[in-house]
Order: sequence, then structure tokens, then C-alpha cells
Amino acid sequence: MSDSKLPTALTSPRTRALALCGVLVAALFGVAAFVPLPYTVTWPGLTADTLGTYQDKPVLTITGAPLRTTQGELRMVTITATNPDQRSTFLRSMRAWFDPQEAVRPTDTVYPEGNPAKAEEVTAQQMAESQDSATAAALGYLHLSPDQVKVKVDLGDVGGPSAGQMLALGIVDKLAGDGNGGDLTGGLTIAGTGTIDKDGTVGPVGGVPLKTQAAARDGATVFLLPRDECTDAKVNTPKTLRLVPVGTLAEAVSVLQALKSGGSVPAC
Repeated sequence: MSDSKLPTALTSPRTRALALCGVLVAALFGVAAFVPLPYTVTWPGLTADTLGTYQDKPVLTITGAPLRTTQGELRMVTITATNPDQRSTFLRSMRAWFDPQEAVRPTDTVYPEGNPAKAEEVTAQQMAESQDSATAAALGYLHLSPDQVKVKVDLGDVGGPSAGQMLALGIVDKLAGDGNGGDLTGGLTIAGTGTIDKDGTVGPVGGVPLKTQAAARDGATVFLLPRDECTDAKVNTPKTLRLVPVGTLAEAVSVLQALKSGGSVPAC
């Protein structure tokens, strides 16, 4: 059909201009959908029992004091992220945005250093510092001398500071249990996250909504977390998981003792 046979409204310069704009906009969206963006996709990562082994090696090796045979599990949890040099496209980011099992974060908040090798170096250093703090906090809580009791932590290439609380609890459980001859876990699978200072203060971490997913996936029914992160933790919380906020190592031990005895514990 020629233009002379089309309605005037369809052949006017304004209509043709709008049609051309529509084509250009569609083309731009098509290109943008595949252009790498400065965002990183994260999802639930591995968990590891601090009372057991990781990659066939004991997570905690303690010398200088008698050790207990423990029951139950104290699982540290992680998140996994795309590499810092792997930018997420618009389509990939949108898919992750609507998936409760994934999250999208600016790359520079996940990898502040930008360089993949530097990022690994930083997270490895954070883990080393976390191990030292967890050991100091646990031995301080138990009134044991670090000159006599030595703790070695082996979590392979897992990095970051967020395993601190669960490492400290693992040390306490292996050395003293609940203080009455029993286990801190009560035979349950307990998971958790949180940094720890040498004085036993439990601090905030990132990615809690994804970590709760990892914890529930690996059988945990209780999740210990820094008190300030209750709001974040309640996003897409698995129904099988009980959220218990704590502020110190001493509080975490008291909470686990109360769970065993049927006492009341804080909740998010």
C-alpha cells in the first residue's frame, strides 16, 4: 500500500518522527541489556561446621588443653559472588533482583579494591585477623591463657571476617561445652554469622538474607546474628530457621544454653 492510500495520521511527519524515536529507543534498550554494569551478583555460599572438618581437614586444631567430643554442629556461612572483573549485564541484574536466592550489589561495595588479586589478599587478611580475634575472645571468655592453649584454624581459601562468632563458639564448645558437661549445640545444627572482637563483641556483616538461605539449606534450625542486622535477616527468611540476635560471645553462649533448657531467648 502506498503512502497516498494511508490515513493522513499515519503519514504525517510527527507520526514518522515518533516511529523513528521508538525504533531508536528499542535499539538502545537492546544494546543496554547486554552492556556490562558496575554491579556484582551474589548468592548463598558454602557453610562449614567449625566443630568438624572442611575439605577433609579439621577446622579447629587446639593444643594445650583437654578437648571434648562434641555433638551437633556450629556452622559458619558465606555468600558467593561473581568475580570483580565480571560485570553483570542489565538482564542478569534484573533477573537476580527478582530472585530471592540472589542479590545485586555495587561491585565496589563487594570488592573495594577492584583488582581480583588484591581483593583476595584483603579477604585473606580479614580471615586471619578474624581467627586471631575469635581465639582471643574464646580463651578470654574461658579464662585460659593464650600462652598455654594454641588454636589453629583451617578454612581453606574462605576469606572475610564474618566467621568470627562461630569460630569462637566452636573453640568454647570444644574446650568447655555448656559448662555443665554437655554440648553448646544440644545436638542441633546451629548456624550464624558475625565478626568478633578480641573482647567478645559481635559485629555486623553483609549478605545476611543470603546467609540464612545457605544455613537452612544445610540443615540449620537456629541462626545467630549480630543484633543490628535483624531487619535485614527477616528478608526472605526460611520458615524453618529461628533468628536469634546477640551482641557478645557471652550472650551467644547464654542463648545456646537457654535453647537447650527450653528457656526464653531473644528473637528478631
